[in-house]
Amino acid sequence: MQIRNMEVKDATTVADLLEQMGYPNTEHFLPNRIEQMSQCDREALLVVEEEGQVIAFISVHFIPQIALEGDFARISYFAVDQNIRSKGVGRLVEEHITELANARGCDRIELHSHSRRADAHRFYFRQGYEEVPKYLVKHLR
Repeated sequence: MQIRNMEVKDATTVADLLEQMGYPNTEHFLPNRIEQMSQCDREALLVVEEEGQVIAFISVHFIPQIALEGDFARISYFAVDQNIRSKGVGRLVEEHITELANARGCDRIELHSHSRRADAHRFYFRQGYEEVPKYLVKHLR
């Protein structure tokens, strides 16, 4: 298994993984989004490749904090192909992201995971995450 930077050529597979997460119809804008986000030094778009096939991806943002010394990392999307879950791929990726966050001086990693994703919650709790109450959103569209 190899973790590498996401490339535009990965868009179709990443779109399939996003669909597994419940985000359909991303194919038309995903190549542009990958290109755009790859240019930002506060973004990490990574894929996991095994035998030439992308089997997982993660999108992480590194966000400065004004009131605290450390920055924080936010996982926005993280998917392992549903056919190979529970085989250690997610743990490998999360550990890699933890190393990146530490190297960037982050004092925490956070994420939002919908209440219906019980399996994902169990995974994150095993990785040392804890639930923090109150997540507020203002939808603009």
